[in-house]
Formats: sequence, structure tokens, C-alpha cells
Amino acid sequence: MGEFVVIAGLSGAGRSQAADILEDLGWFVIDNLPPALIPKVSELAHSGGPVDQVALVVGTGPYHDEVLPALGALKAQGKRVRILFLEASTDVLVRRYESTRRRHPLAADQTLADAIEAERLLLEPVKAEADVVVDTSDYNVHQLRQRIIDLFDADTDRGKMQVTVVSFGYKHGLPLDADLVIDCRFLPNPHWVDELRPLSGLDTEVVSYLDAQDVTSRFMDQLQDLLLFLLPHYVKEGKSYLTVAFGCTGGRHRSVAIAERVAGLLDRSGYTPRVNHRDLDR
Repeated sequence: MGEFVVIAGLSGAGRSQAADILEDLGWFVIDNLPPALIPKVSELAHSGGPVDQVALVVGTGPYHDEVLPALGALKAQGKRVRILFLEASTDVLVRRYESTRRRHPLAADQTLADAIEAERLLLEPVKAEADVVVDTSDYNVHQLRQRIIDLFDADTDRGKMQVTVVSFGYKHGLPLDADLVIDCRFLPNPHWVDELRPLSGLDTEVVSYLDAQDVTSRFMDQLQDLLLFLLPHYVKEGKSYLTVAFGCTGGRHRSVAIAERVAGLLDRSGYTPRVNHRDLDR
């Protein structure tokens, strides 16, 4: 059938690095292909052919408005098409450009920061259609590589929705690539129990403390009903990736314990989730 990944996003957010990583994983990578030629490339990815997985790197150029219609036509042919959108905060992008001394594609008659914001606005329609959005602001090259491998590893079942469960701390900021965000700060906080403060939501003492609270069991019962209702509908709609994030104040106790509990629930339900405790070691 053929499989396509479209790498889009802000200039400086890591499109080239993502393309290199996919190439290392065995994908056939094409950079800055005019959208009019995408149907020709799709002929390479026919069933049984030498090229089965194609990654297209899409920048901000004269053919920008033609990208989404071309991808729609590709999907209409029965191809599996996923859009990876990379972004980063403006201050991070400014620092990256200043360190490389490269010229931003939109920085003709405006400041670098203004050019970045203009590109961000221009790419909103593509971001809205993305299957997964990755914020690379805090990523080094090794972390980005691992994230791309997690998303597009050849061992991942094709056609199956990939679910990621994330724990985080609100004081460190929201995870921008989350599809569903559940606030766990209403649960009793183990941080205020002296013997539990040095521990984390991975420790049985913290889990036992939360399980002893009536509100936790009631919350988990209703959360289970919600997730097991939603996920089959996401699958039915053809969603390739789903990130469910659980937040507490610091991202160390409540969100970690709940994320682990949910991951176990989803695993037993056949979804094989990946788990990321973003702020556990902060």
C-alpha cells in the first residue's frame, strides 16, 4: 500500500535532523519536493516495490498552499499518510539561528523574532492537520532521535494507534504535544507527608497512600470509563497517535502514580502504551 510521513514545522525546529533519523531507520527521504510531484513519488511506494516507506520534508516555500491538497489526494489513493509537525519556542529558535548564523526564510524585511512568528502563523493549517506535534525546545539531538524512533520505529504495528501516557508538573509547563490533559492536583498531595516527600509515584508507599483515599478510587473508575469510551472512537476516526498527559504540581508523585495506573489499564485493554515521566527527576 505504501506509507508516507510528512515532516513539517518551523524552520530551526529540527526538520533536517528528523529526516536524517528516519533515513537511518530505513525510510526513503525526499527534501523540498514540489507538491505537484507527490503523486509521482507515490508510485515508488506501491505494494511489493523497492520503496515502501517515504518521508517528505516540507518547508515554507512558494508551494506551501499546495501541500495539504496534495496530501489529501494521497490519502484518497489509500496511502497511509502521517504528518509530523515540529515546533519550538521563539526564544529557542532565535538562539539556534544566532548560533548557526543561518538566514530565516521569511526574514527579508523584518526581525528574526517577527519572521519566526510569521512562519508560525503561516503553518497553523498544517499544524492543525498534524498527527503528532513535537516541541523540540528542550530536546537535545539524542532526545529528538529517541522521540522519532518511538514514533516511527519499524517494530511499531502499522495501522495501530500509538498511545503515549505522560506525567508532568504544572510548574514546569504543559506538554504541548498532549491531546488529552488530566489535572490530578485535586488528589491529596504526598509531598506534604514527610516520609513520602523524597519518594515518587513509582514507589509502593506513595501508591498505597493514594489508593487509601476514597477520591482516588472514584476518580480511577470514572477515568477508566472515559478512556475506554474515547480510545475506540479515536481509532475509528483514523488517529495515528494519542498522547494522554497527567499533571500535578511538581510531576513527581500524583501524576506519576496515576500515569502508571492508566498505562497498565490501557495495556490490559490492548493498546500497548508508551510511558514518559517528563519531570520525575527535576
